[in-house]
Amino acid sequence: MGPDRGLSINLAKCELFSPTIKSSFPPVAKKLLSVLLEMADSDLHVAISLLRICGGFCKLVHVSRTTPPSLSSEALRAFDGETRSCFSACLAADVTDAAWQQAQLSLSFGGLGLRSLALHSSSAFLASFSALGVGNTNNLYLQQCLIIFNSQVSHTDAVTIESVLADQPRQRSLSQKLDGHLFETLLMSSSPANKARLLSASAPHASAWLSVAPSVGLNLHLHSPEFQTAVRWWLGLDTSFASVCPFFPGVALNSLSHHAMSCRHGGDTVIRHNKLRDIADLCRKAHLSVRVEAGHSMYRDNNHSRLADVLVEGWERSQPAALDITVTSPLTPVSLKESSRFAGVAALSAETRKHAVNDPKCRELGWMCIPMAVETYGNWGKEVQHMFSQLAVPILLSTFPAPSPEFWLTYNGRLNICLVRAVARAILGRGLSPIHL
Repeated sequence: MGPDRGLSINLAKCELFSPTIKSSFPPVAKKLLSVLLEMADSDLHVAISLLRICGGFCKLVHVSRTTPPSLSSEALRAFDGETRSCFSACLAADVTDAAWQQAQLSLSFGGLGLRSLALHSSSAFLASFSALGVGNTNNLYLQQCLIIFNSQVSHTDAVTIESVLADQPRQRSLSQKLDGHLFETLLMSSSPANKARLLSASAPHASAWLSVAPSVGLNLHLHSPEFQTAVRWWLGLDTSFASVCPFFPGVALNSLSHHAMSCRHGGDTVIRHNKLRDIADLCRKAHLSVRVEAGHSMYRDNNHSRLADVLVEGWERSQPAALDITVTSPLTPVSLKESSRFAGVAALSAETRKHAVNDPKCRELGWMCIPMAVETYGNWGKEVQHMFSQLAVPILLSTFPAPSPEFWLTYNGRLNICLVRAVARAILGRGLSPIHL
């Protein structure tokens, strides 16, 4: 049938292997991991991005969709081990089981998107089998796959053969159930500080710095020492190595780098704050007039503090908006208890504090106060998220062609990369010398 339609098989690109044999892997898949490991020597950011997009699960997804998990689980689990070894070598670190579980989560759950073939093979096979539309409830492989899938999700997310054949669920929706259960399992076994970290990292757009394509020209790229340190920090690996802060003698660095993120000595917090003023550029794209560092020497009591990091003229009903940027950590002792239970508590508390201080001064000047609160893991406060949605309208109306969804993804990534780069440099500047690859 193929040759009759002008189609022929390129034997040079064909590989023969058995997914039911543990030691059998496609040669190209194994070669890709070794190439990425070599690439990590020169550009770790690009290497890990390619590992997520092109390696691991993506390389053998066809096998997962066409081979029952009961036959291929051992081989897929072994390939997951190969992927973990490659990832650990890239980071030059011993990746713990908890950190690897987080890395296997999708970006929306605060992971790195390095999905497990063994875990997600059941969702891939169920989606593929149901899409054929010819399955029946007596199929042995389908029954076995269903048992495996339901053992890996919560009781509320369990499915039946009848529902799978009738609804024909997509692989993505089934994988989200697997990720959700893995996230909850990881959360339950974590300490309060790690719970707060995971909840903040899994907030909407917090992982935007991982989803954008690394680009030096667009300032969306991290140098290898920065990226190595950032990923370790993101996964909760120890970045302190029992060191002491060189800028604050006597204060020991903690394993989750809370001190490095919040230490006011050394100038890191000031540099981070100034980099986040890039929000002014987004306002200009919406054809709004903005001023940076406005409000000093404008009070009756001769207070010289700056009220607005960015002042947006004519924001709402011709009233200027004073944007005050603040970065807060969900690991602070004051908010840790609530941050370990609910996402966004630290950002909400920061917004409340900014309103308490700035609202009286803003009313005096005829301005409105909008706190630009963001947690160190990239979870932006509700007020700034609302502002982003308001800015979308004039940008869409004034731009031709209209900016694609990638525009907003890139912009969120740009802001969050500024944040993550500042965190990585703060950690590196306090004595952590990255192990050169």
